[in-house]
Amino acid sequence: MKVSRFVGLFFGLGLAVSAHAAPDPNFHIYLAFGQSNMEGQGDVGSQDKTVDERFQVLWAANNGSCSGKTKGKWATAVPPLAHCQGAKLGPTDYFGRTMVEKTDSKIKVGVIVVAVAGCSIQLFDKDGYANYARSQQSWMTQRINEYGGNPYGRLIEMAKKAQEDGVIKGIIFHQGETDAGDGQWPSKVKKVYDNIIKDLGLGNDVPFLAGEVLRSGSSKGANNNIAKLPQQSKNFYVVSSEGFNQALGDGQNVHFTSQEYRDFGKRYAEKMIEVLGDKVKPVSAESSSSKGSVAEESSSSVARSSSSNVRSSSSRTHRSSDSHNSSSSTAGAVVIGNAAPSLSVGEVSFNHGYLNVPVTLARNGDVKVRLYSVLGNEVASASELMTSGTNNVLFAREKISSGVYLLSVQSASSRVIKRIELGNL
Repeated sequence: MKVSRFVGLFFGLGLAVSAHAAPDPNFHIYLAFGQSNMEGQGDVGSQDKTVDERFQVLWAANNGSCSGKTKGKWATAVPPLAHCQGAKLGPTDYFGRTMVEKTDSKIKVGVIVVAVAGCSIQLFDKDGYANYARSQQSWMTQRINEYGGNPYGRLIEMAKKAQEDGVIKGIIFHQGETDAGDGQWPSKVKKVYDNIIKDLGLGNDVPFLAGEVLRSGSSKGANNNIAKLPQQSKNFYVVSSEGFNQALGDGQNVHFTSQEYRDFGKRYAEKMIEVLGDKVKPVSAESSSSKGSVAEESSSSVARSSSSNVRSSSSRTHRSSDSHNSSSSTAGAVVIGNAAPSLSVGEVSFNHGYLNVPVTLARNGDVKVRLYSVLGNEVASASELMTSGTNNVLFAREKISSGVYLLSVQSASSRVIKRIELGNL
């Protein structure tokens, strides 16, 4: 099955259900957030105004005074990328350009930048941001209001929108100058990261790249905190600021020069490419993360069923009537072709050691069941001849982590696609 040909997916929240084209697995999305250095403080030169159209920005700010940029809309990533009030050239600019330059021409790169000058990591704490924001000076409040008063909330809002178009591959981060004296900062950053992963239904391997501050600047002590980030998670990496010591000359001695932002962005990209490895390669229309025959899949990760009997790889039999607490929810289904009433999919749930997918057929037929992650990767699959009535297709539970998935069930010319959310196992 071709992931790129999914149509009419349900991404609505609550009662608001809407159809949308499937996300493109070759459109790689990166989140960028932080304070003034992530905003970008460097002057924009003539060489910075020409951008490959494969590099796009999803504008996150309310202010639309930047030419061609509207909140929630993709645009070619001409700086500034954060907002129109003081943001200039920053590391994200040449991060994206380098990702485009050093990856396959089939890959398109998109970024979402949310950054507020002078802010503490507390501004991105989804539980405590409001109290922090209320205590700030008016100039910072104005910047915060560019993101609807809740920068973290705006980042998640735009990231969910971006997931309709592409797949989130990683996060870049530059913050810490304001919190240089806070020894708890590394764990606070980890909390923000964990919330992002949870709120977006991402996997447990999304890289988080944090850049060092100026080593000779007034906030150089923040590098002590930044160096401790990899202790918080195997997904945390530090991008060095070694050699960047010119400073912008704006009296604050905390900002990089335009050329240093360009070089810093390249360092972020080179590290991201190193960490992601094969994950930055394009996905062909016919490729699948699951290789081998159906029989091989059946023996390792898939247990197939007919009516009430379920056959697992260890030849144990479970009755389909055996119930277990479900930790899943289904956001709706799209029916393609003449599916109803010949093909339907019941509520997906965890049952003992398996994820149970009930498939009901009006007549005997070959059925293909595919489960895709939010990143567009095939997680599990099964193909079999099913009898009329309800058939329970089981996927081994240990192969499937919590998160958001796309389920596709196809029989003859009919297909049902569901968006499902699987809770903690």
